[in-house]
Amino acid sequence: MGISSFEDLEVWQVAHRLVLEVYGLTDGLPPSQKYGLVSQMQRAAVSVPANIAEGFKRQGRVEKIRFYNIAQSSLEELRYYFILCRDLGYKLQFDPLNNDAQRVGRMLTGLIKSIGRL
Repeated sequence: MGISSFEDLEVWQVAHRLVLEVYGLTDGLPPSQKYGLVSQMQRAAVSVPANIAEGFKRQGRVEKIRFYNIAQSSLEELRYYFILCRDLGYKLQFDPLNNDAQRVGRMLTGLIKSIGRL
């Protein structure tokens, strides 16, 4: 059984779960952040699996890697928002999400390396 869809990629599955967790977490942020931090966090989170999906369909290695790099960049942006929330004093559990984000980052790095060796 091979990989026939981006949904078959474990990295996409983990990134998608991270998005769902971020949406749940942002429900706990102050309403004043709805159009600021909440929106930015959700956009960055969604960008990760979206770029994995887009990169999956790209034909060339360079194009695939480019989209996976964009996913990595969005992931780092999201990790910054976790730090910002912590430093702003929002009492939410960011450590598990940060751990999941780091896992996705390691998986993306592995995927990029494997594509580079093809």
